[in-house]
Amino acid sequence: MVQLTGCQDQTKSTDGSSDSHLAKRVIVLGLDGLSVEGFKTAKHPNLDALFEDGTISFTTRSVMPSVTLPNWTSHLTGSGPEEHGVDNNNWTLADHQLPPLEKDSDGYYPSIFKVLKDQMPNIKTAYYYNWGNLINPINQKYLDEVNFLEDDAYEENYSKAKSFALKHKDDPTLIFLYSVHVDHAGHGHEWMSPEYITAIEEADVKIGTLISDLKKDELYEDTHFLLITDHGGKGTGHGGMSPVEMTVPWGIKGPGIKKAKMLDDHNSNKNTALVLARLFGRDSLPKSWTGKVPESIFELK
Repeated sequence: MVQLTGCQDQTKSTDGSSDSHLAKRVIVLGLDGLSVEGFKTAKHPNLDALFEDGTISFTTRSVMPSVTLPNWTSHLTGSGPEEHGVDNNNWTLADHQLPPLEKDSDGYYPSIFKVLKDQMPNIKTAYYYNWGNLINPINQKYLDEVNFLEDDAYEENYSKAKSFALKHKDDPTLIFLYSVHVDHAGHGHEWMSPEYITAIEEADVKIGTLISDLKKDELYEDTHFLLITDHGGKGTGHGGMSPVEMTVPWGIKGPGIKKAKMLDDHNSNKNTALVLARLFGRDSLPKSWTGKVPESIFELK
């Protein structure tokens, strides 16, 4: 068991009492296919403002293979493909080769949503996405709201995320807000093409609107934000072991997080779920999880 302590935010514990060690609300901004070079090239004033007040990494590693479903599964399950068994984009619960090391009662590898729901029955969870296979490794019974959009649409999901946050403003809340359109711009026009850079910049506009709406509803200051992605790319593809495919941005901002910090410590996509558990003060994790918390992102108490 890994012992975790939380940040200096305040909400209610599972017994209804006040607990200053729990995050109030976490919004995970997931942009598929966002490369380090793409992030450094594109203009994204809203992301810049967000993470100037937080911590960002340009040395985080994808898990192998550097393809979509294994990496998003790793983000949300604190493990690599060797533990959760998701090694390709066509994985389903009914059709896969490697069984997971650990299963819930329905046969799924335990996700951060299960960990939080089991230990915090009052937490509210939401999952918004626009690539159909993404949710396949996640047991949806631990999600309070799920919304899928077709044809790379994502603006409606940003609006739904804001509404969900407002509806549950008095509850601890975890929102996973994902879009595939940056990745598809890379596949359709090449990574670092003008179309790819434009896709990043378009996402930043939507993120800016979300942040503005959260500020209007007085939800911004007590919200933690994570920026995560699965892989980079080169040409019109990815999946190999080159640095541009395997090295990705990763950022975090919120109460108790160091400000204006560049994270140079080793970091992995496997670590995201453990950071989320830390933010919500959870100290009991699945034994098969292999990620770890990059301790230097937190302010000293």
